[in-house]
Amino acid sequence: MTTIPFLLVLSFLLALLGLSFHRIHLMSILICIEAIMLILYLMMTVFTSSTNTPTAAILPILLLTLSACEAATGLSLLVATSRTHGTDHMKALNLLKC
Repeated sequence: MTTIPFLLVLSFLLALLGLSFHRIHLMSILICIEAIMLILYLMMTVFTSSTNTPTAAILPILLLTLSACEAATGLSLLVATSRTHGTDHMKALNLLKC
């Protein structure tokens, strides 16, 4: 395995560990999810450039668009929950309270 794919897989695993261990605030969860999406974008870009297939060249652009929509939705949920609950702590966000 070359250096770049190894570093991308390592950073993906690091983002997954961050997502599983740092679930105190909603903002930290959103940052970890955004990091996972950007690492997947980089992985798809490296794969597309290494295989030289023109049909797969649109996939990183679609993933980046999906990531932007996910970030906008996550930030709007963060604003809505901080306005209704007063905080972004995950312990305060109970589904049964809503």
